[in-house]
Amino acid sequence: MADREYPAGKTTAIAELADDFSNATATVLTEYRGLTVAELRELRRSLGEGTQYRVAKNTLAKRAANQVGVTGLDELFVGPTAITFIQGDPVEAAKGLRAFAKSHEALVIKGGYMEGKPLSVDEINKLADLESREVLLAKLAGALKATAQKTASVLAAPAGQVARLGAALQDKKAAAGE
Repeated sequence: MADREYPAGKTTAIAELADDFSNATATVLTEYRGLTVAELRELRRSLGEGTQYRVAKNTLAKRAANQVGVTGLDELFVGPTAITFIQGDPVEAAKGLRAFAKSHEALVIKGGYMEGKPLSVDEINKLADLESREVLLAKLAGALKATAQKTASVLAAPAGQVARLGAALQDKKAAAGE
């Protein structure tokens, strides 16, 4: 985009959007045409902590994204656009957006951006299919605990076998000595 002078209000809006883009772990762009103010409020609440759902002018959002190196989204900045800035778990936000879109046909997921690359709608849906970070960490902890328990039992088994062998030898000697 060519450098262009914007009025102070628009410059501030671009700076705020650029800050949101740079602080987000992921972003999802949606079209919200047809949603009521109450439905938008419900959507914002359903996305949870660490996620901001923000309606933005396309030209300003495109400018802010490009300013901080978020590329590949230009074709998504068409029509009424709202941006979900995710600072927490992108899986939970993707699940929330998909669930809301299923119950409110007016919400259309356009695409997104995460870890330096644009995301398609299919990739966002795959992200929503994943389990949350907390669930994955709990499963990992369980697997590590089970592995530690198995290791302890394997290491303890030879000692138990030696003890049983010693007891059997003692019993044999006692039986032979009588």
